[in-house]
Amino acid sequence: MKILSKGEYYGSMNFEQEINGIILSEYDYSASKTAWHYHENPYLMYVLGGNLVDINKKQKTNCSTGHLLLHNWDEPHFNEKHSSDSRGFHIEFERTWFKQKQLDVALWEGSQLIENPKSHHLLAKIYFEFKCQDLYSNVSIEVLLFQLCESIASEKIIKSAGEPLWMNTLRDILHQNHTTLSLKYLSNVLGIHPAHISRAIPKYLKTTLGDYTRQQKIKVAITHLLNSKLSLTEIAYASGFSDQSHFIRVFRIYIGMTPSQFRNKK
Repeated sequence: MKILSKGEYYGSMNFEQEINGIILSEYDYSASKTAWHYHENPYLMYVLGGNLVDINKKQKTNCSTGHLLLHNWDEPHFNEKHSSDSRGFHIEFERTWFKQKQLDVALWEGSQLIENPKSHHLLAKIYFEFKCQDLYSNVSIEVLLFQLCESIASEKIIKSAGEPLWMNTLRDILHQNHTTLSLKYLSNVLGIHPAHISRAIPKYLKTTLGDYTRQQKIKVAITHLLNSKLSLTEIAYASGFSDQSHFIRVFRIYIGMTPSQFRNKK
């Protein structure tokens, strides 16, 4: 089985940057199918465009635009491309980086989709700085990477600490971009008493229902901004906002810049 060394990926590299044990890179995926392989280091892959499938010995994962996939270094897998224009953004970590930052690399075992909208916001900010490349980009990326790793670890710790199974269903509902939600509706769908839902949301989502829902809408908007020619008004509606001005205001709150500023650096 082929072992891909530090910074090595299948496809055509557009740009690569190394910062103190971290390699960030953007690739066009040219091959329709890769060989079985694993990577020397753990890495994150964010699908910037197109569709592909990641296959390992346990599961097949459909990865379309906007999906964020974590791979540990010892996870054999291969990819099949399902569109002609697939491309991705990689963040690869030298294993010593985790020890230096006092992060528990054991939490990164296996291969998994990262769906928490907060992690996607941080990834979007890192990609913005990767494209920006000014005097402050490197230090911004280092800070954001630490926050991203803590966000991913926190999600994994919460899920392994006795979280009820119906929380996954609740997350799926929140990720479906409903325009209206009610506690009564959630209680009926989940078969859980409203009081239990009310107690579980701050405990397991670490925020309010409204805040998590807005985070998810911004996560959807980021995908459209990176990979579509839709107008801001069209993106606002596609992401579940009632109008463009509300979308711009909420985007600035969560991402720290306007949608136009973010899009212009993609």
